[in-house]
Amino acid sequence: MRTAILTLPGAVAPPDPHSVHALLRAQTLRMHVQPIVDLLTHRVAGHEALVRTPADCAWRSPDALFQAARREHCVLELEHACVEQALKACCQAGLGRLFINLSAEALAAMDDLPLPPCVNDRDDVPLAGVVIELTEHERVHELEPLQRVLTRWRAAGAALALDDFGDGRSSLRLWSELRPEYVKIDKYFVRDVHRLGDKLKTIRALQQLADTFGSRLIAEGVECADELLVLRDLGIPYAQGYFLGRPGPEPATELPAAVLQTLGNRHIAVLPEDRHVANRGLTAQALLMEAPALPHTASHAQAAELFHHHPELESVALIDEEQRPLGLLARHTLQELSLNQLYFRELYGRRPALIHANPQPLCVEVLTPIEQLTQVLTSPDQRYLREGFILTENGRYRGLGTSEQLVRRVTEARIEAARHANPLTALPGNVPLTLHIERLLDHGEPFIACYADLNHFKAFNDHYGYWRGDEMIRLLARCLAAACDTRLDFLGHVGGDDFVLLMQSADWQERLQTAVERFNGLARDLYDPGARQAGGIWAEDRHGVMRFHRLTTVSIGVLQVQPGRYRHAEAVASAAAAAKHLAKQGERGVHVLSDAEASRYGEAASAVSAGASSAAPTAPAGAPIQ
Repeated sequence: MRTAILTLPGAVAPPDPHSVHALLRAQTLRMHVQPIVDLLTHRVAGHEALVRTPADCAWRSPDALFQAARREHCVLELEHACVEQALKACCQAGLGRLFINLSAEALAAMDDLPLPPCVNDRDDVPLAGVVIELTEHERVHELEPLQRVLTRWRAAGAALALDDFGDGRSSLRLWSELRPEYVKIDKYFVRDVHRLGDKLKTIRALQQLADTFGSRLIAEGVECADELLVLRDLGIPYAQGYFLGRPGPEPATELPAAVLQTLGNRHIAVLPEDRHVANRGLTAQALLMEAPALPHTASHAQAAELFHHHPELESVALIDEEQRPLGLLARHTLQELSLNQLYFRELYGRRPALIHANPQPLCVEVLTPIEQLTQVLTSPDQRYLREGFILTENGRYRGLGTSEQLVRRVTEARIEAARHANPLTALPGNVPLTLHIERLLDHGEPFIACYADLNHFKAFNDHYGYWRGDEMIRLLARCLAAACDTRLDFLGHVGGDDFVLLMQSADWQERLQTAVERFNGLARDLYDPGARQAGGIWAEDRHGVMRFHRLTTVSIGVLQVQPGRYRHAEAVASAAAAAKHLAKQGERGVHVLSDAEASRYGEAASAVSAGASSAAPTAPAGAPIQ
């Protein structure tokens, strides 16, 4: 290696022997390498070169070393020296692709320098296997120098990676303009990805960008098996982190046993759910109804004339010269005054309507989040429900809003949100449940689909009221959740007292039986002492007939899903529901669908699902389970 190739002209070393300049003159910097793992082949695909200082150096970490170099104004010299050391490592066998960190400024400074000499046994492609890992993206102001250098390096066999994408410094424009072969996902988004749904969504968004720009993703900072399992199931091609291998002086030749065991695990990771807010970003603008207003000096006669020409209006706003609301006059107020007060028109027809208007109307800015308006529905001032409210922009009149519109919007939003997360238990709803079934089916692995339902719950709920009924449902949710291994088993609440479990735990039978026994024991405590002693309560059945209902228990129908037997989530849900009905018929606790029963219900469900697919081939994957 000819070191002069990458040395910047004009660099002068200061006299301090403990300076960064002294380290560069002594050539005592060394490179360690950290493995980058191919999650598909379960092999080491390459290494990242990381600079290390001598044992007696004052700067023990790379960050401290580069901070010192900034103080001495020799960052570029240091970076180029690290590149030299890293390129020498290319001669070592077993490195695979070698990722070398280089700032955009240092790379652009190589525009006038010749390429490094041959560093391997391929004279025709001297930089084959070298990947320049571009750091400090925020300093990129001009792309042209970078493009020129990269064109030359790529022609010599090198590739480009963007480092720490997503940390706030990286640029989507760089990704689009430079078209890197690799993009590294910042470790912030990798950490706890198995628990945090928002990070999972971010990584999925980066996958879409990678598909668009033709790049391959590398997840940085993998520190535990659960993170690695989620990344594998998401289809992230490469990963790097302490769990996979720490930096060392020698390249990794094989993966740790724990890593191989995780990658070889045939179980499908249960992905975290981000709390779905269907009305996020929805504002009062959605409630705006264009409606004429009257000046605050308008008379009762003028207000009556406006209502006559606009029968759809229940109220009219009275505004000043600057379009600011001063009152809200309701149609019913004017009608009642006309009917109940003699000579009202003669006495008040020409007088200002403002005297009978609500002088303190509810005024809502159009950018107000609609969720904040739900307090209107429970306000002690019921005039808002009948008269509506005024919508303003920067305090000026824009139009009216009605309670009917507000109720409809809030209801629609909450129904949509309930499809993603049940509001009573906060457990995943129909949409994530369906998506998880489809993931399990797509991977072709066996799993257990369970449908849980309560026995005699309607009588309990009617007798004790919704509050204690909700307590019963929450108790069932806790018992079922306690029976799940969160890494392998998925619990969803599809509505009412219906729950679905998708289990991969080997001991699923013991877990379900424990959940049934625990719930049945604790559910007794929600009854009054007399009912517990009698073993139930008297209440009307679904047909209005008074009869005795035993204490509430839980029944769970179990479907053993084998690869290839079911093609659609709907078929699995239908067969699991059939198992639940059989379990409830005899209140058997846990009923496992037999092979004959599974065949009968499976064929029927598959036929229904196939018919639905042929009739609507573009039906969305997230269709709810009924």
